[in-house]
Amino acid sequence: MGRGPLGGALGFSERASKRSPPIHPASEGWGRRRSSSDEYRGFKMGTYVRNYSDDEFSVAGEKPDVEFMDYQNDGSIQDYSLEDAPVVVTVPFPFIDGKPKSVLVGETSADTISIENTSSEPVNLWSVRIFSSNPEDSYVLSMMKPPLNDTDEEAKRNFLGLTSVEDRTLQPGQTLTIWLSCTPKDIGLHTSIVHVDIGDEKIERVAFLLADDNVSQALFSDKPYSRKHTQKKKFECSSFVPGCRPTRQHSQGFKFKLPQFAIPADIRELIQSKQRPDVLSEELNMTNYAKFFSTLLVMEEINLEEEMRSYDMERILMRRRGLEFLSLEVPGLAEKRPSLVHGDFIFVRHAGSDARPYQGFIHKVEADEIFLKFDNQFHLAHRDRNQYDVSFTYNRLNMRRLYKAIHEAELLGPDILFPCRSSSGSVKKGPFKPLNPHINTEQADAVATILGCRGVAPYVIYGPPGTGKTMTLVESILQLYTAKRRANVLICAASNSAADHVLAKLLQASYLIRPSDIFRLNAASRQYEDVDPDFIRFCFFQDMVFKCPPLQALLRYKIVISTYMSSSMLQSEGIRRGHFTHIFLDEAGQASEPEAMVPLSGLCGRDTVVVLAGDPMQLGPVVYCKQAEKDGLGKSYLQRLLFEYEQYSTGDPNYVTKLVRNYRCHPAILELPSELFYGGELIACKEDEVSSIYDSIDLPNKSFPVLFVGIQGCDEREGNNPSWFNRIEASKVVNIIRNLTRGGDVREADIGVITPYRQQVVKIKKALETFEMPDLKVGSVEQFQGQEREIIIISTVRSTVKHNEFDKFFNLGFLSNHRRFNVAITRAKSLLIIIGNPHIITKDRHWDRLLRYCADNGSYQGCPLPPPEETQVSGFRDSQDEPARWGYNQQQESSANYSYKQDPHDSGSEHVNGLPSTENEVEWSEKTLNEEHQPCSSAAEADSPEFMLKQKAEEEEHVEQDGVQPEQCPAKDNKLQDAYAAKYSFPPECFLHTHLFLKFVVLSVSSMLLTLAHCNATMSRMKL
Repeated sequence: MGRGPLGGALGFSERASKRSPPIHPASEGWGRRRSSSDEYRGFKMGTYVRNYSDDEFSVAGEKPDVEFMDYQNDGSIQDYSLEDAPVVVTVPFPFIDGKPKSVLVGETSADTISIENTSSEPVNLWSVRIFSSNPEDSYVLSMMKPPLNDTDEEAKRNFLGLTSVEDRTLQPGQTLTIWLSCTPKDIGLHTSIVHVDIGDEKIERVAFLLADDNVSQALFSDKPYSRKHTQKKKFECSSFVPGCRPTRQHSQGFKFKLPQFAIPADIRELIQSKQRPDVLSEELNMTNYAKFFSTLLVMEEINLEEEMRSYDMERILMRRRGLEFLSLEVPGLAEKRPSLVHGDFIFVRHAGSDARPYQGFIHKVEADEIFLKFDNQFHLAHRDRNQYDVSFTYNRLNMRRLYKAIHEAELLGPDILFPCRSSSGSVKKGPFKPLNPHINTEQADAVATILGCRGVAPYVIYGPPGTGKTMTLVESILQLYTAKRRANVLICAASNSAADHVLAKLLQASYLIRPSDIFRLNAASRQYEDVDPDFIRFCFFQDMVFKCPPLQALLRYKIVISTYMSSSMLQSEGIRRGHFTHIFLDEAGQASEPEAMVPLSGLCGRDTVVVLAGDPMQLGPVVYCKQAEKDGLGKSYLQRLLFEYEQYSTGDPNYVTKLVRNYRCHPAILELPSELFYGGELIACKEDEVSSIYDSIDLPNKSFPVLFVGIQGCDEREGNNPSWFNRIEASKVVNIIRNLTRGGDVREADIGVITPYRQQVVKIKKALETFEMPDLKVGSVEQFQGQEREIIIISTVRSTVKHNEFDKFFNLGFLSNHRRFNVAITRAKSLLIIIGNPHIITKDRHWDRLLRYCADNGSYQGCPLPPPEETQVSGFRDSQDEPARWGYNQQQESSANYSYKQDPHDSGSEHVNGLPSTENEVEWSEKTLNEEHQPCSSAAEADSPEFMLKQKAEEEEHVEQDGVQPEQCPAKDNKLQDAYAAKYSFPPECFLHTHLFLKFVVLSVSSMLLTLAHCNATMSRMKL
């Protein structure tokens, strides 16, 4: 008997009058979505179950919407098993290399559905009909082959397309051929469900076509994705032929040598055996600080070692590049998988050989290619046809810097690591004349505090996107430079782009600063070509390789700008603690605590003023070991200060300043992130001076510059590159950009495109080059953090849920990453356009809020929206139940699964070990997710209306006993109302009446039962 396409629930199935169809396990317990016929139950991502009834097709013209089916679902939609059966129905438009067939917009694609009677008896074919199509009416049936695209116009006019074929009899051995055709009018996935009602059986077939235009078709790849995961032979590299190092700084340049910090064998064995070190269960304090973070770093390093080994390659080719180098193509390199930089090395030997390997140093990195230099004998013997085995190695330099930093951090004392209100030092605010006349009250207060600080606990400038954190830092630095000649300032940022951004802001006031007083420190691994030519004069380099200048030169600079990691070179060169009077840590929310300690532990003196600026609701530290991240490495020093200590969590102006005035975003763009992440406290201060932008595009609502364009594309990979792309979305992005720039009111430099995958970046750039738009920036969220554009276009890429867990594990994509979401939607100043599959992104509650936000304001275009019942997100609470994130609540914001405690002699804030509550506000823990599917009082049951009604009754009883009226708990009332409204399809405002009615029913039934029991008892006594 034939097997249906959707998880075994479809195909040959008898009517309900004979027997019920089997239920697919994945569909059980899913919500109910009503359509006009109410046939489908639990329709989710291509796996759904039919409710069969005798009058299923009795209503003429009945066509329920089937908005979206995930063709890559694990229960494959076209995974038919055509076994011997009375009737066999073929599958139209079979997949090609696992993907739907492609057709150009405007052209016709047709395929046959063959219905064969393999039995010895005649069979009645009651009907063949198109049950549903998406887009609507995009498919037709016919008894004859549809006219081809080159057919004359008369044949096209005479073609008769049908939605159903009725009443035929198939004789034994007879085959009926019916044509199914589609002529798409727009790009994207086109789907159709065809019902075959024959004899006592129902058979269903699902068709998919991917409509391309010229742009998306040009991005098509004919290289199927193939990523071999064979067991690789262990590469022994204890003895090797040394390679040729890049030009490097002379060894005598650094006064202090960086220790090796080798991983202790017992710790390595403990972690590799998946045991949890005892120190991670302790409260963090001055005594165990170094051991605690050292253990986390060891976990991270072991993970990185294993990760690098997974990228080893076998039987690959290298090409000769000029006279000096050999080049090696490394798939995934552009996405830092693996992460390789200038100065790293690899080991190479002839394929299959056990000979001593050759060491090759990386001299240059370009996209997915590295340029290597080996021993001269290797270059002489090389031929481009030679095959090699390659082993990658992990560069320990930065990890050694982190070990050093956390071991020396104890020298900072509790005032920096575990500050309390009694910390030594003083703050004496005084008047000052702003050099920037545009700074606001909160920014001026922050500058005054910084100018009046000396040797106190760290000062925090906490501000969301566009509130002027960097402007505040720059004003403070300029004030120190002009008013305090003895001031020496170090500014550290989390990335080179962020550090360059600070330099650019300082140079805007270059009339105040002598160029010889500013120095931009760069790592030797940074490519010379990556630096803006305007910044080169502030750098130190030799032979186009960046270096740290000698100590005497460093001491002359009044302002030094660096990344966190590169600042380690300053101490190695001989700069002592206390030389810098002020250390500013910009984008501090992106740095792990050990990273923040790199500049502090080695350079912060007793009287040094430490200032942190950042936003913990934006991108956090990048941690590869998930267990280390959970145990505390994923929590920034900024976040620990803000949410663990009373003076910060309560907003004491001597310790923290909140910036709430946003000068970047249009109020409509700012409203949602303000509500989701900052308690609705952000104030939109941007003046609308670019209304002409809105005339460049067909906005459904001209007063609401946030547009969601829904499109069902196809996410793909090619060759052996693991990165994803969606050429349908790429085409839509290019089309929107062309419309925006056509009138000349919008420049290319005004537009930015954000997408989470490197290969999508490549595809969009390739398409833009065709239309000569090379100046338009396309990049990831990380590349846009700290930047802004008048117009931001977001391509979400994903069109299937199949690989969401993979993305979540590797910290890719947008889904399930609220910080990446927050950064992405706050880069736009005047217009935000999101392009994506609404049925995929709605699985994340934040993206669902954005989708509904656009729809509610009449600013949605594209494919049909998913119904509200389809937007239930596993593992996420309803958004209205989330407390304000901006309120500095100490208990709500503790995100790491460890506790912090001040010095034992200090009485400060103390946090008890437990599950990470900050993450629980956004993403439930793995434990909670597992509990979600457990019966009886589980988390899943806790969100059901029945459980909530019971819980609410108990709460009301408890509240009334305490003398507080139930209406004082509106949040829980609203959650209960929404849950009932979603399940029983009535408006939330009806809840009060329904709740009272249900209460009346319960009381009435209880009364009846008591009366009946009393009567039974009376009758029993009478019998006695």
